[in-house]
Amino acid sequence: MPKSASLNSLKKQLQIEVDTAYLYDSIAQIQDDESLKKVLKALAKIEWGHANRVLKNIQEIIPNFKMATPSTRAKIQLKLGKVFGYDSIINSLANVEAQVGKSAVKSKLQKGEKLTGFEHNHLKIIEAVRDSEKVNMPSSILARFEGKHKSVGGNALRAAVMGANDGLVSNMSLVMGVVGAAVSNTTVVLTGTAGLLAGAISMALGEWLSVQSSRELHEYQIAIEEEELEASPEEEKKELILLYQAKGIDEENAKKLADKIFENKKTALEALITEELGIDKDELGGSPWEAAFVSFFLFAIGAIIPLLPYFFTSGKMAFYLSAISSFFGLFIIGAAITLFTGKNVFYSGFRQVFFGLTAGAITYVIGSWIGASII
Repeated sequence: MPKSASLNSLKKQLQIEVDTAYLYDSIAQIQDDESLKKVLKALAKIEWGHANRVLKNIQEIIPNFKMATPSTRAKIQLKLGKVFGYDSIINSLANVEAQVGKSAVKSKLQKGEKLTGFEHNHLKIIEAVRDSEKVNMPSSILARFEGKHKSVGGNALRAAVMGANDGLVSNMSLVMGVVGAAVSNTTVVLTGTAGLLAGAISMALGEWLSVQSSRELHEYQIAIEEEELEASPEEEKKELILLYQAKGIDEENAKKLADKIFENKKTALEALITEELGIDKDELGGSPWEAAFVSFFLFAIGAIIPLLPYFFTSGKMAFYLSAISSFFGLFIIGAAITLFTGKNVFYSGFRQVFFGLTAGAITYVIGSWIGASII
């Protein structure tokens, strides 16, 4: 490998290690539970150790090279975590640890070294932290609004970005299509506004149905579990013991834990709901009205971007302003996606611009063809 390529790889690795350590430290600061705080602090210390080793390797090439500071991306993640919930950061760290584990395994296999089984230990630890009920994850309306996205590791921040992207791309394509048909400015505004409202209402209704259906399903499952506990408590206790054993608790301790829980009917039901059904009884899938409102709002934000110039001007000026505002909107959305993927900001941003503007260009051409055919 060329020296420059090796140096760039080391710099990139150093930045990842520094960002990871910084985020572990920052998340640890907000924890109320001392044991979790110690775990996160210990992980941060390990990552700083990795960063120092990488720095020494870089200093063999550039002697005066200084330790990297946390990147802008990491700082933005932390700030957004205060609004959308810190689970987005935990998921990002889990992705980093998964990639590090895969790289360690690949490197050892290439060198013919024996695998120890500890290559994915950091990933297992951070997943345990993520799943812990004690972990302090401040949340807002946006962080709570959609259980579906959170369950697949995306969380509300991802849903917000995708919602705005859907609104921007779909309404930009619609606006470009009617502009291509050479219709009047008033028609463009009416069509774009109708597209914004139709799309936002559709998104809101879809989220409402999704969250409400999830809530109703959970309530039904809880009712069944309550009936089963009433009818055959011993069978339910055996199931709970097996669940604890599946999590790695030895049989004797699993039985003791289940016996303690089943001393009280309420705690027994709550344990079964959590362990067997995987349901958070307090949230029950989140509020459908919050989900609907936020989905409507996010879609509308994206959809207004290509339409806004037509409210203030017309003709070519409105068209150029619409294209420029859509360009920047798409770039910002593409850049925001890098908070989850870790890809280069400019690569992701311009990729989003390319796909979005391509969709707009296609509808513009189709609109021009249809307009010419009608006229």
